[in-house]
Amino acid sequence: MMLPIVSAILCLAAAQAPPPPAAAAAPASVDAETLIRLLDIRRVYVDRFGGGETAGQLRDMIISSLLGTKLFILSENEQRADAILRGSAEDLIFTDTYSSSDSLDARASASLGADPDKTASDRRARGATLSVGEQESNRTAERKHEASASVRLVSKDGDVLWSTTQESLGAKFRSASADVAEKVSRQLVRDYELARKLHNR
Repeated sequence: MMLPIVSAILCLAAAQAPPPPAAAAAPASVDAETLIRLLDIRRVYVDRFGGGETAGQLRDMIISSLLGTKLFILSENEQRADAILRGSAEDLIFTDTYSSSDSLDARASASLGADPDKTASDRRARGATLSVGEQESNRTAERKHEASASVRLVSKDGDVLWSTTQESLGAKFRSASADVAEKVSRQLVRDYELARKLHNR
């Protein structure tokens, strides 16, 4: 009899016990904290890009595209900038070559011979040969552009606040380089808007 009474007392005590304290809110992730720091940037200096001979042209296109976003003031004076955009870019020209070969070949042969032991008038021979051959090969070469850029926004104290890598073979109304520059700025705008949402939570 004691066991059911003890069980009832334990259940009653558990029901009346105060609820456990709520878990502390998880701290914001490092990525979110870093992204929010984009909101503190006012001026950006675009450093020289590494890469091939076309890196300078891609840098100019990215500057022009970033100006269109109106997120920051782009400065030619590195000392006045809150952050520096660094990276590498390249616009490659290459040729894609495609080749194909189709062939058709058919041969047929038939022969009929008489008994060689018979007289010359009885010996007869017949033969037929058919041969068909056809071969077709195609080779095409297409000249293409492929542009790519890997850029990052670095704060004055050396922290990487944002980065992206974009590639393009060209768009319908834009060259590969112009399309990469547009993709870089679009990604920055999306991440900047995300930083605003995180900041306002």
